[in-house]
Amino acid sequence: MNQPEQAPCVVPTTALPTALRQAAVVLHLDPSGWVDVLAAGLNGLSAGLAIKEIATGRYAYASPRMAELFGCVPEGLVGRTDADVLGTDVAASLRAADATTVTLAQPHSSEHRIERDHVRHDFHVTRMLLSGGDEALGASQRYLCAIWLDVSAQRQRDAQLTLALRQLEQQQLATEALRRETQDATLRDADTGLFPNVHFDDQLRREVDLSLREHREFSMVSISIDPPTGTAQALGASARQRVVEALGRLLRDNTRAMDASCRVSDDRFTVLLSGVGLATAHSRMEGLRRQCATQIVVLDGRDFGFTVSMGVASFPHTAHTQDELLQASDTALAAAQFRGGNHVTLASIRFEGTL
Repeated sequence: MNQPEQAPCVVPTTALPTALRQAAVVLHLDPSGWVDVLAAGLNGLSAGLAIKEIATGRYAYASPRMAELFGCVPEGLVGRTDADVLGTDVAASLRAADATTVTLAQPHSSEHRIERDHVRHDFHVTRMLLSGGDEALGASQRYLCAIWLDVSAQRQRDAQLTLALRQLEQQQLATEALRRETQDATLRDADTGLFPNVHFDDQLRREVDLSLREHREFSMVSISIDPPTGTAQALGASARQRVVEALGRLLRDNTRAMDASCRVSDDRFTVLLSGVGLATAHSRMEGLRRQCATQIVVLDGRDFGFTVSMGVASFPHTAHTQDELLQASDTALAAAQFRGGNHVTLASIRFEGTL
């Protein structure tokens, strides 16, 4: 773009801050020299200094560092507007920030992103008014001083640090998850991936305590693998082992994280359904029973199936103590087995006598 024909503006000494003008008078110095002193100081901080006329938006002064930030020389910036140097889109945001400073009549900071030579630069800009002491100059000669600081490198370092911290956090979470998984694996039954009997005892005490304190219901399910028949019976212990593994997978897939599925003996399993009533527990276990009955287990190229019997009890509807709950679910399980297996039986609901 061609240079404007208008002569560059010169900042009058009256536009300088009062403190600078007073210091210049005391030291018998040329007040206009303070602009160069200030620019030199800012240059040491890699900051640019620019002063523009408020009325016209034209630059009246630009330090070498300021011109460098805009990709030109000071002579190429003085007398031009932001639109001349940076384009209308960028100039609009700069003009809005200038207007805010003028309206507030106090120093104001803003952030700007400018792309130059296909490289994006982030700037922190602080603006302040420079009002002349000579009222005869009029409002048209009021100036706006701006200090431009290129913070692109700092933003890049901040982004890299944020990324490094995020990656470190992810690594810590992964390490913690692995630690828990490893610890959890040592607590689980090797064949089924379920918790052992000792975990069941702890979880049962917890559920009873929650039920008594918060008046919430929970259910307990006793499960037993029915005696093998046909191919499973002929294949013996190896087939029994595959059935146990298959049932473990089904129990893990059909229970929530808040539930507890445990292997209490070779062929006996127990499930605690937290916050689940008797009817819902029966519905869920009936679905599990069907899955077991249709599950195909393969061993040495031969496939076979298996079934389970279940007894469902709930606290406090079918039992009022921990021991009563254990007995109620075992009694219901025995009833399911008595019916020939492959059955879900509910424990009887206890009704308190009335006076």
